[in-house]
Amino acid sequence: MGEVTWDGEPVGRVAVVGAGPAGCLLAAFLGRRGVAVDLYERRPDPRAGGAERGRSINLAISARGLDALGRVGLAEQVLAEALPMRGRALHPVSGGPGYQPYSADGTRAIHSISRARLNHALLDRAEATPGVALHFAHRLETVDPATGLLTFAGRGERRAGVVVGADGAYSAVRRAVQFAEGFDFAQEFLPHGYKELTIPATAAGDFALDPGALHIWPRGSSMMIALPNTDRSFTCTLFWPREGPGGFAGLDTPERVTAYFAAHYPDAVPLLPDLVDDFLHNPVGSLLTVRCSPWVRGRVALLGDAAHAIVPFFGQGANCAFEDCVELDRCLDDAGGDLARALDLYQRRRKANTDAIAAMALENFVEMSEKVASPAFRWATRARHALERLVPGYVSRYELVSFTTIPYAEIDGRVRRQDRMVGAAALALAGGTALLGRWVRSRSTPSRPPRTRGG
Repeated sequence: MGEVTWDGEPVGRVAVVGAGPAGCLLAAFLGRRGVAVDLYERRPDPRAGGAERGRSINLAISARGLDALGRVGLAEQVLAEALPMRGRALHPVSGGPGYQPYSADGTRAIHSISRARLNHALLDRAEATPGVALHFAHRLETVDPATGLLTFAGRGERRAGVVVGADGAYSAVRRAVQFAEGFDFAQEFLPHGYKELTIPATAAGDFALDPGALHIWPRGSSMMIALPNTDRSFTCTLFWPREGPGGFAGLDTPERVTAYFAAHYPDAVPLLPDLVDDFLHNPVGSLLTVRCSPWVRGRVALLGDAAHAIVPFFGQGANCAFEDCVELDRCLDDAGGDLARALDLYQRRRKANTDAIAAMALENFVEMSEKVASPAFRWATRARHALERLVPGYVSRYELVSFTTIPYAEIDGRVRRQDRMVGAAALALAGGTALLGRWVRSRSTPSRPPRTRGG
């Protein structure tokens, strides 16, 4: 890899703001190219303390994330610390759970890993990359897109040749540019929030549920999910309305919490010994989609949730952000190492893809909370898997998103073309079958003797 420049001049130091998973991965990508990187984080070093209560949030890492992690030598380590989930276990209000595999052959998996564990691995990798310096407890106040001058609360000023905001959905870097003329910005909050609960390991030290599945309690306008952890616990997340019937606000006493869960999640209650305490004291988080443009303004660029936060219902938030890093790295190659040209390529190539997965993630909430419990949906899933086994090249939308690196923006078009081809083939087969039936009937019907004139 050659020298990284900015409009043909040495780029100097690059500031990456936000030492979450995406920021750390980007720092490692840039550092291995010989770029001097300052990675700034407003929190203290998270490796030195535990996760904030109710904020552990498991991540589902799949093909796109593993591809990105593999490029910095972390895929095997992450897989060793993750648990594969090969399908959904569906928990109705009454009766035992059902199961839906994610892939036609039942072997492909998404991988459950704690965000903290993944972040620690990426921090270690960034810190071990020559040229990358980590700066914790640096809260960004301002950044000048024209000069790259950054101001941190109580820390003074720093200057960078380029600033990349990887600091999440409420990005301080984005705020520095989003009020400028020509910047389009929108954030859409769902009326739902999320809250975490914990299913601990059993008294015998075993998993209380099948660890090879993502567990879903679909309840129409709301749901609970549970992802396994390597300590044999499960992290549960409630996705509920904030207000109204079945909302967080109405369950404000131990008696109401206990009664509601007994009525709507009866099989989970015995597995949640700290249900009341967790429910009443863990925070309610927000679910939002962020869309903005342009992602590059002067010497400032946006990446990951800072550019395109999405809701978590397709399990693609981290995978998508990691894919941003891969695309920017690829654009640097295509731009001959010029970061100004590479960032322009990056936003032009990537924007349509992030818009596409944002829409699919919103759609998937309805699928997870409502459709998965429908007999028609289960039949359709089995039919799609049968088509995958029978029709070469037929792949379901879920598998295209989770188990390939095909650009998100191409997926819906491919699915429509597949369905049209299968539909046309079915019509042709039906027509051919009908024609064959008429021919068979004509051969099996006795012919009448020719009529003759009598005398």
